[in-house]
Amino acid sequence: MLVESAPGMAVVGQAGTGRQAVELARTTRADLVVMDIRMPDLDGIEATRRIAADEDLAGVRVLVLTTYDTDEHVVEALRAGASGFLVKDTRPAELLDAIRVVAAGEALLSPGPTARLIARALRAPEAPAARGAAPPSLSPLSERERQVLSLVARGLNNAEIADILRLSPLTAKTHVSRIMGKLAARDRAQLVIAAYESGLVTPGGAA
Repeated sequence: MLVESAPGMAVVGQAGTGRQAVELARTTRADLVVMDIRMPDLDGIEATRRIAADEDLAGVRVLVLTTYDTDEHVVEALRAGASGFLVKDTRPAELLDAIRVVAAGEALLSPGPTARLIARALRAPEAPAARGAAPPSLSPLSERERQVLSLVARGLNNAEIADILRLSPLTAKTHVSRIMGKLAARDRAQLVIAAYESGLVTPGGAA
């Protein structure tokens, strides 16, 4: 009801399971999927992974719903290809704003909270990085690109990064794009994960 009432938005399908969500993404070519994590048949993480891996669905973005008691799943969802997350008690106006931001191509809708949530997840004993996954190498990055990446991990947008490093917003955006290319990252969400897993920034520490 909320989405249908918003100008320029329309609900093109509703799924009760992860498998249905994947099929609807393929048949409707929705611009954005709001994906729950806990669903029957196929969970939201695997459903997100299948959507992100499908070349025909390259334009479909995924926004994951989560609760603070499922922090450990957020990193996995973002790694699987989600472009950001929402907590389930998000206010209606914030939900609509988040949908617009992610649908427009931005990767993180609430970057500060997202970075903190990832930090908590990676600090947990069963965090993905602690389960034997090799941390990504940052060797392809220049010193300036490492600085930019550390600021991305803190949740700053391009304009804020430009202000801190005394760059133009366009230059900051170019740096972020080059970092994504060098690290084969789908979007900024995966850059945040890479920064934490590589040790460039640490959970609870300063970038």
